[in-house]
Amino acid sequence: MSISSRFAVGVHILTLLEVNNGGVNSSEFIAGSVNTNPAVIRKIMGMLKNAGLVNVRAGIAGAELAKDLTEITLYDVYKAVDVVQDKELFSIHEKPNPECPVGRNIQNTIEPLFSTAQLALEKALGNVTIGDVVRDITEREKLNNKIKSN
Repeated sequence: MSISSRFAVGVHILTLLEVNNGGVNSSEFIAGSVNTNPAVIRKIMGMLKNAGLVNVRAGIAGAELAKDLTEITLYDVYKAVDVVQDKELFSIHEKPNPECPVGRNIQNTIEPLFSTAQLALEKALGNVTIGDVVRDITEREKLNNKIKSN
């Protein structure tokens, strides 16, 4: 099981909006970059809009970031696209056997560990902005272009 791909697609959308700033950012254009259906893009764009991360005008291919790219963290995207509910990143199986010493105690033992791990992930996501992602992509493209020209 993995985190919903909506998270990665949300980061992709926000990054593309910045890289293509001033260009036509239709759901079809974005879907081409993500390699998915425009309906998927529209759904995630709606989530990002509701979270105040993008501005979208109906009928106009002009989506844009609603905030400066350095003010949007990956944690903001993670929360916007409903990746997981609070304290539910890790599922714990229900109703283990209470007659077994492991079954009787496993939930109370691993639940705090899972909670700590989720908090650590969320903190790490809060330390990275869309600006950081754009900068890394820009640097990678410069390196790729340099390698191609040699």
